[in-house]
Amino acid sequence: MPEPVVPDLTNAELIRYSRHLVLPEIALQGQRKLRQARVLLVGAGGLGSPAALYLAAAGVGVLGLVEFDRVDLSNLQRQILHGTAAVGHPKLESAAARIADLNPHVVLEPIDGRLTAANAREIIRGFDIVLDGSDNFPTRYLVNDACVLEGKPLVYGSIFRWEGQVSVFHPPEGPCYRCLFADPPPPGLVPNCAEGGVVGVLPGIVGSLQALEAIKWIVGAGTPLIGRLLRFDALKLEFRELALSRDPACPVCGDHPTVTALIDYEAFCGLGPAGMDAAPDITSAELCTALAGEAPPLLVDVREDWEWALGHLDGSLHLPLGELPGRMNELDTRRDIVTICHRGVRSLRARDLLQGAGFAHVRSLSGGIDAWAEEIEPGMARY
Repeated sequence: MPEPVVPDLTNAELIRYSRHLVLPEIALQGQRKLRQARVLLVGAGGLGSPAALYLAAAGVGVLGLVEFDRVDLSNLQRQILHGTAAVGHPKLESAAARIADLNPHVVLEPIDGRLTAANAREIIRGFDIVLDGSDNFPTRYLVNDACVLEGKPLVYGSIFRWEGQVSVFHPPEGPCYRCLFADPPPPGLVPNCAEGGVVGVLPGIVGSLQALEAIKWIVGAGTPLIGRLLRFDALKLEFRELALSRDPACPVCGDHPTVTALIDYEAFCGLGPAGMDAAPDITSAELCTALAGEAPPLLVDVREDWEWALGHLDGSLHLPLGELPGRMNELDTRRDIVTICHRGVRSLRARDLLQGAGFAHVRSLSGGIDAWAEEIEPGMARY
């Protein structure tokens, strides 16, 4: 099939991209390549925000954006693609308005929903390069595997507290994400940004580096971060580079791959049915019923002080997770206990700690205080 004919740059575009055109590494030919490029962004959050803005400003022809979430007030400390007026609205809606205002020559292809094993390959197949701005391990492994199977370069980025890292994965020229992280960490071991925190500027730096790597790739300038992991420590303002090599035994990109189709990544990361603990969680609705019963459970809120101050369930005991091992003697082993945190990750760890110490009737509130605020008590602060 012949390549589609792309109209040449208009006078308005020549003026808009004039600072690119004087760069010998880009010039008119490189700007045309940007105009023809199709770039997929997974997520319009902390990393996706700066990446989307700079790719749009650079003149990428088509920008695909996978997103399902709505703008929350707590996003605005770092997700600069969205504004206060967009709180409560879909992120895709906010992103479309901002990108159209920034550069009307860019076509945004919104993909409303989650990237899944059922749709990832078909979606990724239609783009030239993929930027992963996700914040969870199932999506990272899914995006990696789909890119390897479709032969697409993947610009990886991740952030946590004051540290970030960036790389480009494109076997067989270099390793893939699984060569670096063969197995996901146990569920709950690595806190997300809501639990561990992140300085707002950090995703701006890492997401911008992702956009830069994509632009270099498209125009063929410089040396891509293939086979290298760039780590950034914001507290020290220090960059370190680690050499990466492809793993011949990698199940996805190795010499004898065993993963030739996309799998259940929730289960692979211990979050789906294959990784469920025998003791089920309790939903907000079930907890509401239990609290109205004759023998209501003891609620143990394991969040930090500032989270507790934002709002908590009446009658709950505030016992931060870090203090739990030394304060278990305050709890009655005979009572049913429900552990509570922000979104249900730390409460699972608290549940496991209590069960390991001999507490027989412990469950974790599924979705945490966030789910309770959405389903039972809308007036409670969400963050």
